[in-house]
Amino acid sequence: MNALERPHTLPRADAWAASAAHSNVRYRLLAEAEPDSLCRVLNLFALQFLTPNSVQMSQQGEWLDLEIGIGGLSWHRAEVIAQKLRNLVCVADVQLANLPQLQELATG
Repeated sequence: MNALERPHTLPRADAWAASAAHSNVRYRLLAEAEPDSLCRVLNLFALQFLTPNSVQMSQQGEWLDLEIGIGGLSWHRAEVIAQKLRNLVCVADVQLANLPQLQELATG
């Protein structure tokens, strides 16, 4: 059965922060410019059945500058994913931001 034939499934619940508000987050990463680095990073989301809203990547010499936006995560779950990203050998830096806060800063 492929993804189009699969019945609609609900997003995976965050057992540690079930009552927490969900928000949109942005991950900014610096990863080695290797052929498998992008796949390794995106695989962490796929393993949790999460699909990013946006993915932007540019190569800066020997590094990949990645920006990944995803919605529907509690802050706890977003931090857990950020820590998993930091544990990847190819990733040098991970920054996590809550997008609603960024929008308030831009308008304020």
